[in-house]
Amino acid sequence: MDKFTLETAPQYERHYDEDGFWKKVRRIAAQVGAKVLYPALQLYYLLQSKDVPVKAKTFIIGALGYLILPADLIPDFIPALGFTDDLTALLLALRAVNTHLTPEIKRQAKEQIDKLLKQ
Repeated sequence: MDKFTLETAPQYERHYDEDGFWKKVRRIAAQVGAKVLYPALQLYYLLQSKDVPVKAKTFIIGALGYLILPADLIPDFIPALGFTDDLTALLLALRAVNTHLTPEIKRQAKEQIDKLLKQ
């Protein structure tokens, strides 16, 4: 698997689908906590926004596809390291699209984290 970069983002788009995203998020919520979930959910809600341009959505879909991908650079089952590459991909994409991040999207992401971590 290639390292996630803004240039490689499009190759991970095919791994993204909304159902797969929510399955992964629910499965890893307790394991990774808010540190990984918050940027993932911010990207998810940015993806839903009609105000985000297509080019930005390409980066978002690529990063979320990388998160969903079962075989990535550092396998998720490795304790303490398994999600570092996923987090890096999410943060890289978030940095690329942060001009579109609104207080409402941040609020939605935080509320969803609270729900997920209470389950």
